[in-house]
Amino acid sequence: MTDSSTSAPDRSAPPRGAPLLVTAELPADVFAWADSLRQAHYPPERNRLGAHVTMLHGLPPSAEQEVRRLLARLAAGSAPEARIMGLMDLGRGTALEVESAALSLLHGDLAEHLRGLIQQKDMHPPRFHITVQNKVPAAVARALQAELAPILQPRAFRFRGLALYHWRDELWQMAQLYPFRGQA
Repeated sequence: MTDSSTSAPDRSAPPRGAPLLVTAELPADVFAWADSLRQAHYPPERNRLGAHVTMLHGLPPSAEQEVRRLLARLAAGSAPEARIMGLMDLGRGTALEVESAALSLLHGDLAEHLRGLIQQKDMHPPRFHITVQNKVPAAVARALQAELAPILQPRAFRFRGLALYHWRDELWQMAQLYPFRGQA
């Protein structure tokens, strides 16, 4: 006999205790290009998120409503300009180096408002990047960097928005996209 008072878990709500992640989302053309590199070179068993720029790691779930209000406020402004400058050696991986003074200011605003809730590594000025490969042998990373270096050109773009993710079923799942003013 089954207990009719129990029900299936609500998959629409984040699991209790699930950490939060904040990212800067790429425009469609840059996302398609960077994500194709990620799909080709990131170990598939570890590839749990599309191409993005991480702003904050592992925020506590108790901060979700505060984070949502803050992201909505920050996204009401203009889309930050950015530029892919080249490759970044991650030791056991490869990333595309991203420069953006405007995104750095947004990061500083997030870090200040969420002081005491963010991880120590998020308190420091960020080295923005789009990871295309991680947790591979160093020789494999160096080989990819040698392959990409001669063909990679600087590329200017504007971020399309900020996003809040939940960790669910061993994947990062977008909870909400906060588009910047004028971005879809």
